[in-house]
Amino acid sequence: MPEHAAEVAASEVTAATIARLAGVGRAAVSNWRRRHADFPKPVGGTETSPSFALCEVEQWLRAQGKLAEVSLRERVWQQVSGHPAGALTALVHVGCALLAVRQHPLKWRKLTALDDDGLAEPLADLVERVLGERLGRGRDRSGGGRDQLAGGRDGSAGVRDLPPGAPGVHGLSVRSPGAAELAASLPLLRGAAELAAEDGPQGAFEFLLGRHLDANPRQYTLTPPGPAALMAALAGPAESVLDPACGTGTLLAALPGATALHGQDADPDLAALTGLRLALAGSAAIRTGAADSLRADAFGDLAADAVLCHPPFNERAWGHDELAYDPRWEYGLPARTESELAWVQHALARLREGGTAVLLMPPAAASRRSGRRVRADLLRRGALRAVVALPAGAAPPYGIPLHLWVLRKPGAALRGAPELLLVDTAGVEGVAADGGRDRLPWSALRSAVLDAWAPFDRDGTAAEQPGVSRSVPVIELLDDDVDLAPARHLPPPAAEGGTAALDEVRERLDATLRRTAELTPPPAAPAPGEGARRQLTTVGELARAGALVLRSGGTGTGPGPAVLTEHDVLAGTAPSGTLPEGPAEEPVLTRAGDVVVPVLGGGTVARVVDEAGAGAALGRSLQLLRPDPAALDPWFLAGYLRGTANNRQASSHATTASRLDVRRLQLPRLPLAEQRRYGERFRALAAFEDALRLAGRLGEQLVQGLHDGLTDGTVDPG
Repeated sequence: MPEHAAEVAASEVTAATIARLAGVGRAAVSNWRRRHADFPKPVGGTETSPSFALCEVEQWLRAQGKLAEVSLRERVWQQVSGHPAGALTALVHVGCALLAVRQHPLKWRKLTALDDDGLAEPLADLVERVLGERLGRGRDRSGGGRDQLAGGRDGSAGVRDLPPGAPGVHGLSVRSPGAAELAASLPLLRGAAELAAEDGPQGAFEFLLGRHLDANPRQYTLTPPGPAALMAALAGPAESVLDPACGTGTLLAALPGATALHGQDADPDLAALTGLRLALAGSAAIRTGAADSLRADAFGDLAADAVLCHPPFNERAWGHDELAYDPRWEYGLPARTESELAWVQHALARLREGGTAVLLMPPAAASRRSGRRVRADLLRRGALRAVVALPAGAAPPYGIPLHLWVLRKPGAALRGAPELLLVDTAGVEGVAADGGRDRLPWSALRSAVLDAWAPFDRDGTAAEQPGVSRSVPVIELLDDDVDLAPARHLPPPAAEGGTAALDEVRERLDATLRRTAELTPPPAAPAPGEGARRQLTTVGELARAGALVLRSGGTGTGPGPAVLTEHDVLAGTAPSGTLPEGPAEEPVLTRAGDVVVPVLGGGTVARVVDEAGAGAALGRSLQLLRPDPAALDPWFLAGYLRGTANNRQASSHATTASRLDVRRLQLPRLPLAEQRRYGERFRALAAFEDALRLAGRLGEQLVQGLHDGLTDGTVDPG
């Protein structure tokens, strides 16, 4: 076996990957390890999370008849994740090869007819040619040879040493791998080319890159598609675009129609992946650099039409001392604690006159006292045009409501703007009070922001939308604080329609309270003494007998139906979640009559799915019980599952959070007719609980509306 083939054969997989290969759950893999002495031994990982040799696992699964039909996508991904040089190197090699497939398909087919020993060298030559065509120079021309990075491994040499715009600055972040490097990746590259035949070169690369990002969520700060699309829409049409902190290139890819894309990132791996991703996506000219944009700007000669950026937040070592006299600080030297204002001025410095920059910013940048002088100068000279407050959960860090700053490069023909547009999207219909990235209505958010921005961008002012947007005279903002937080300058909406809306809420509350009184249970009568001696069974026994089916939530991914979340079950609301992004997997869909139980937190809640809630995907931390209607009444089942003592004996407290073992929950053995008698009472209690919950929400809404009306002067205290 050739050396590189042996390296590929040594790829390691985890128990979760083995379960995916065999089409089973992780518990089944644990059982196989305990029950089968010939199951492959761990070759790496840790005691709690071991890894196994992929080739040994596949041989064992095949011998046991347990190997599911592994999709081409899954097989190629396993080769990427198990690559001896690491997944990032594997992705770069794949991107180079897919670019060759895209640019020269006939040449690629001729090359792949060769065996591995004869393929590496001509493939390296083809890759170098393709990188030169799409990304500029792919190899170091200084005499260092093919295997030397064009700008050192840390991404700084070659950018710092070359003057801006010098020949060779193009494509510094993507070099052409040599034949020796590609030899170890040839089986992977052949598989990636097969995948490209099904999904296209761009689709194949997007899939593999997406899997890597999903598998390493803590290593990268990514800009989600929602805010990326909004930022691109605010920047408007542009031919040349720059992202000086490009990450994986999401923002650059979000602006359609651009003919020149410029990206730079301090991480050389991300800069390389961005270059390849953009090159595979279209025909725009691509320039990428691998270095810190503030310290080693690769595009000092650039005058872009638009700059889109999600910069790193709260950096202290951004170069305050060494860059003190940098000409980019046209609006004042940012304080050491104001790294975001350094990125703002860097973006303005790389725009043409009249060009637009949109930056994703932490909310503190709009109000910190240390930045008030720079903010004031941005306002006076008309560079800052709008501040948009997004809801919490829009982008990482997800726990805080980030801002979008829209800036425009002033020039001789552009006078200072007399007004600043402030937008607060927290009150947009559909935005949950507690945020949540899976529940943000991006279509409504985009419409609210653009409906305010379009007239303001055209006329320099816009009509006020109470609680959502306001065009504020700059003179009002130039006080001692220069606080630009939108919520501090936007009056709240007038009680959702004023006093008429409050009257409607009060009437609904009155009707709900009357309904609650009607549903109040009658006095409880003592049960016969023999009731305590009824025979009991468990959910686990009923499942084994076929009287019900148990399913766990959280398995689906990709586009699909709304998700019934744990919060929805506890609050009694409609399904509000969305399936996570990723390769499509089959979700568990609810049906009318299903009983859904949260398994975390030690609560006593069980929800019967009605016709309106049927068809939703089952979320994480939920257990679904699907009773056979000929054997079990769902309301009887749900009612007994809610018993406090029942939950207590079925809960475990081995960790910091209680976990419910649904199989241990008990209920009595009763004829179906008797079950239905109990079920009707449990159903009535559920209706009473729903009415109480609705009355509580309406009461809170009325109280808050009256407080707001009294404080803003729209309600007479008499």
